[in-house]
Amino acid sequence: MIEILTPAQLEQARPSGRFVGATLQALRERVGPGTNLLEIDAWTRQMIADSHAESCYVDYAPAFGRGPFGKVICTSVNDAVLHGLPHDYELVGGDLLTLDLAVSLNGWVADSAISFVVGDAGDWADQQLIDTTEVALAAGIAAARPGGHVGDISAAIAAVLTAAGFAVNGEFGGHGVGRTMHQDPHIANAGTPGRGYRLSPGMLLAIEPWAMRGTNRLVKDPDGWTLRSANGGRTAHSEHTVAITRDGPEILTLAG
Repeated sequence: MIEILTPAQLEQARPSGRFVGATLQALRERVGPGTNLLEIDAWTRQMIADSHAESCYVDYAPAFGRGPFGKVICTSVNDAVLHGLPHDYELVGGDLLTLDLAVSLNGWVADSAISFVVGDAGDWADQQLIDTTEVALAAGIAAARPGGHVGDISAAIAAVLTAAGFAVNGEFGGHGVGRTMHQDPHIANAGTPGRGYRLSPGMLLAIEPWAMRGTNRLVKDPDGWTLRSANGGRTAHSEHTVAITRDGPEILTLAG
């Protein structure tokens, strides 16, 4: 199913995007060496409750996971790239952390992810990895124009990732959002321009490039959720929820 929002519904959806963006920024500023992943989940849970929002993750139980997820945010560290299940781990300086958050507010879902190095001990290669996913995200968003196709987004993302030397995994990618978290269309991180669903004003899309150093294969942790690079290489993931409007793409999950 693909939901097409009216202008009035899009206005109702904007607060959810602002909340997700602001929450991720607040967490980024609060996290440091010594922060436990379970603390991050607890802080996020409280912010969700204070805003009368609802977690999209806590009861989530898809076929590809071992559900329900049970936590309200994904915390993926170093070689973990997707669906990182918060657990008892204290971050150290130089860890590469991805936070991925989806909530429903006013009945509308927004989904976003950020990656950053914890503390001041980061490796330049880690920052280059993060920067590449952010550039790929910007390219995908720029291609999300009315009258275009999902393949335009996918191809724009792949062009950035491959030019930077990363092999692309097409198994997990972006997706539509609306009143539920995962809807059509699937937005792979590689594709062919001019192919796939046609983009129409009123569509909400979560666009999310991610990359792994030295491989495009994933392995799953015994927790049934956390996905890691098969070679132990570091990873990064960047995501925004974007509205397709008559004037072009509008990012809903900006922090400010």
